[in-house]
This record gives sequence, structure tokens and C-alpha cells, in this order.
Amino acid sequence: MPIWEASGRKKETSMAFAGKIWRLLVGIKDGLALIFLLLFFIVLFSVLSARPNAGDVRDGALFLSLDGFIVEERSPVDPLEVLMSQQAPLAEYPVSEMVHALETAADDDRIEAVVFDLSGFMGGGQVHMQEISAAIAKVRAAEKPVLVYSLGYGDDAMMLAAHASEVWLDPLGGAVIAGPGGERMYYAGLIERLNVNTRVYRVGTYKSAVEPFTRSDMSPEARENYAALYGSIWEEWKARVKTARPKMQLDRVVEDTVNWVEASQGDLAKAALDAGLVDKLGTRVEFGERVAEIAGEDDWSDMPGSFAATELDAWVADNPPDTPGEAIGIVTVEGELVDGYSGPGIAGGDRISELLDEALEEDLAALVVRVDSPGGSVMASELIRNAILRHKAKDIPVAISFGNVAASGGYWVATAGDRIFAEPETITGSIGVFAVVPTFERAAAEWGVGTDGYRTTPLSGQPDLVAGFTPEVDAILQSGVEDTYSDFIGIVAEARGLTRDKVDEIGQGRVWDGGTARQLGLVDQFGGLDTALEWAAKEAGLEEGDWHPLRLGADDGGNQSLLGALLSGEEARTPVQGDMFAFIARREAELKARLGADLERLSNVRGVQAYCLECPSTPRVKSASASPNSDPSWWQALATILAR
Repeated sequence: MPIWEASGRKKETSMAFAGKIWRLLVGIKDGLALIFLLLFFIVLFSVLSARPNAGDVRDGALFLSLDGFIVEERSPVDPLEVLMSQQAPLAEYPVSEMVHALETAADDDRIEAVVFDLSGFMGGGQVHMQEISAAIAKVRAAEKPVLVYSLGYGDDAMMLAAHASEVWLDPLGGAVIAGPGGERMYYAGLIERLNVNTRVYRVGTYKSAVEPFTRSDMSPEARENYAALYGSIWEEWKARVKTARPKMQLDRVVEDTVNWVEASQGDLAKAALDAGLVDKLGTRVEFGERVAEIAGEDDWSDMPGSFAATELDAWVADNPPDTPGEAIGIVTVEGELVDGYSGPGIAGGDRISELLDEALEEDLAALVVRVDSPGGSVMASELIRNAILRHKAKDIPVAISFGNVAASGGYWVATAGDRIFAEPETITGSIGVFAVVPTFERAAAEWGVGTDGYRTTPLSGQPDLVAGFTPEVDAILQSGVEDTYSDFIGIVAEARGLTRDKVDEIGQGRVWDGGTARQLGLVDQFGGLDTALEWAAKEAGLEEGDWHPLRLGADDGGNQSLLGALLSGEEARTPVQGDMFAFIARREAELKARLGADLERLSNVRGVQAYCLECPSTPRVKSASASPNSDPSWWQALATILAR
């Protein structure tokens, strides 16, 4: 055999051996990767499946460190999205959970005091604050002190704090009472510069939801509505805070703000103390030492300022709601009403209607619908209303309970109930509808794009977003909106026992506070969710102790805090309030979110909308843009550029 042939075979053998080794290494690598992924998902599943340990409950204080929002219903946490962003979501605390925790603490001998840390509190709306304040009053009626600490107090935090026994403020912090209202953006000038034609179809003199796209300022009608609405809500806020904290110099704080601050040489903490907004200035450690005097020392920690305490998650786990007797169903309609399965946190019409239909088999004694929504899709509103009517057809009582907001589509849903409950601070009404469609014929012409073609009818090829709409299409769309408004009027008139003319008079898109709405016949009775449940139970012939509330589709969200701790640690997740400049930085982030939401509302053409622009934004921004059914658009890209 020639030398070169033997050498070649030896080389081939070596290459084959090396190939086998390489394939073995690749196989080992792939196997290890699969094992790692399997272990990762096992750990992730374990974290998400874990629940707070009721064994962590001990004698001392109930410690409520609120580092997020008070909401009606927790939003689902998408683990993949959170892991990709490497940022834990802000915490959400259902108002019913907070109230239950406080009420059970009032009657439990293990709890010596209730302690709030509001340094990371982001708000929750005036009605929710009132519900929690009422629960705080029950704790104090049980002769248990309630102590509050924060780095800064805003309107919502101040309402909670006003009902406490002791209010502490960090010496470097402050308190700012702003009141409802403020500026919003109008885009008519920008839209004109972009040569976009905004086609608006609406009914309602006061239906100002379209104004940001058609004007550069607020219309006189909208200003009149805002003034009446916010004025009433502001008076309610001041009355409740003054009643809870009569020594507070509130008029000085809100009417002579500059002189009030300058009297303390710009020291916001001292100004808050001087005006009676807070009782004491002190660091977190000093506050903790004060709590330890009441609730006892912490045997589990030597950290400065620690005290014996049980945290919210453990307390809730140890105090599940009683479930005696028959079930009264509660379904939550929270956030913007959208088509599809979005939510919780967004009111997906298909999701909520399916929850209601599945509950038809639950043999409920009664149904309570909790609404906290500024409205949205008419189709979603009608889908939910019809699902509620199917329960009503079973001859069971149906109560409607309004939260912070129940307007436009939110009120459309409410017409299916037998009785409507609201608080004086609730925002409701806004009986009106609209649709907005952008077309680009002027922009196309500017860029040298022409359109031409042949039509067999005026509707051929329509609607055409580039060439624009024909007059016939415009007329059809406006007629459709007017017909939807007529349906809205008819539904409200029949449900409320009013004439169509009367509903049209109080409709026209006008928004009302709960007190005025009751006078107008849009609301039956003042009261919160508990009042609505008690009424439903009575109508069903049930005595106290013979029924319990059953939340449809509820998720306890026990993995939220665990996931946050897994990703970033508890302290990294807490959104500390900081000073006024940190507050301004948060406002910048809110501005970007609002700009994106406004332009997304214009760009993503939807069906006819019953949406309330006048309604203050709920604390967590939830809109159809967060829906998985929504598609990104060039307007969103534009919003991102403009917001930088």
C-alpha cells in the first residue's frame, strides 16, 4: 500500500473519530440545556404556585407596606414578559382584600396595632380610599391605634392618613395636596401639520372624548362639565378629610400654598407639620421604634427600627373569607371595555361574558356586578349587558355596584341591574357615543401619491384610508353612531323608568358625580360593594350568615410578590416616592404613557365607542393598547419619538 494512501486512511479515521467526539459534546450540551430549561421551569412553576404561609402570623402589628396601586382586581402577571424585562411589576392590592384584612385585624387579639408604610403608594382613586378609610375607622373603634409613615403624601395617601391615629413623615419628605384636574394634550395642530384628516362621528354636546383630535384646547361645554364634576368631587374630598382630621389647616395648604411653604423656609416636611397634615417628623427607624413601643420588639430581627409584625400576604392567608350558606356571585368590570379576552385589569367583553355564562351553572342566589370602568367598546358593553340579563332571566336579584368610575360603556353595562349603588364621589353618566377614523388623502398628495380607479357604486373600495371616504360613507358612519346613541338612550330609559327625552337631556355625553346622578335618577342608592351585597341577599330572602360572596374568575395573585422578590429583591421593587423632583420624573413617565395611549386610540380604528374622557385616569394605566388583540401602529412609533 502506498504511503500516501495509508496516510489518507489514517487521516480519515482521525476525522471520523473527531466527528464522533464533536457529536457527543454537542449531544451533552443539548442535554444539559434541556435539563437546565426543565429545572428553570420547575423552579418558576414552584414560585408561581407558592402561596404566603399563614404560619408567619404572630402577635404584634399588622404591617401594610403598600408599594403599588389599590385596584378592584389584580392584573395577571405574565412571567415571560417580566423575566424578559428583568423588572418586577408594581404590586396591586384589591380593595376588597385590604378592607377584609383591616376588618379582621380589628377583631383579632393577636393584632395590637395596624401600621401603614405609604412610601411606595401610588394611589387608587377616591372611592377606594373612602372604603379603606371606613375599615380603618373600624380598627380605631376597636381601640387599636393606626400608625402611618411615608416619605411623601399625595391626595390619596392623605385621605388614608387622615383617618389614622398617628401620621409620621420623613424629615426629608413632604405633603402636596393637588386636588382633581389638570392639563391634558390636544393634537389638532400636530394632526394638521401631518396632513392627516381626522374623521369624527359623534352624538352628545358634551362628548368631549374626541376633542383631543379635533381641537387645540378644551371646548366651553367640556370646561363647564369638568368644572361641575371636579368641583363636586373636590368638595367631597375636603369634607371627608376635614371630618377625619379637624385640626388640619387644609384651606391654608390649598389656597395659600406659596406662603404656607415659604413660612417654613421651603422645608416641606416642617410645613406639613405646621399645617397639621402630619403629627410627627421622624426617620423610618424612629417610626419603627415608636411602633415597637405599642406592638412589641421584633424577636426575629436585630435591624434598627424593626418591630413585631405580620405582613399582609400572611394575614390574608390566615384569614380566608367565610363561606357560609348560598353564594352571591360578584363579577368585576374594571378598566377600559374592549372586544376580546383581555384582562383582568382590562374589561374584555368576551372574557367577562363567558365568566357570567359559566356562572349560570353555579346556582347563584343573586349577582352583584362591580363596575369601575370609563367605558369603551359598545360591542363589549352590550355583550356583557346581555350576559347579565341571562342571569336576571333566572329570576335572581342583580345589583350593580359602582367604584371610582362607571361611565359611558360602564353605565351601559349597569342598565342590566335591578338596583344601582354608588358613592357621592363616583363618576358616572357620559351617555354618548363616538367613533374616530384617520384618513391620509392629504398626506398622500403631499408625498406625490395619487389615487384613481373605477367604482360601480359610491361604496366600491370603501372605506379607503388613503383616498379618503366618499360622502356616502361619511353619512352611513354618522347614521350608525346616531343609531347607537338612540339605542343607548332607549336602554337607559327602559332600565331607569325615564322618558327618552329626559335621558337625552341628562345624556349628551355629560358626566356626573354620584350625588348628582342619584338626584337625576341614574343611581338608586348610596353605598359600596357591601351595601350592594346586603341588598342582593335581602332580595333573595337570605338572612345574615346564610350567604357568602363568590368572586367569579378571581385569582388571589399570591405569586405577585414572590415573583418580584425572585427577580429583583423586595427593596428594589418598591417604588419609593422621593422628593418633588422625583415626583416630576414620574410625571414624565406618565406623560409618555398618556401620549402613547392617546395616539394609539386614534390610530387603532375600532368600532363605535362609549368612552369617558372627562373621567380621571385610574391609577394603573389600562387601555386597549395593553390588549393582546391590539396591533402596533406607526402612530405608536411616532408617539415614542415625540416622547423622547
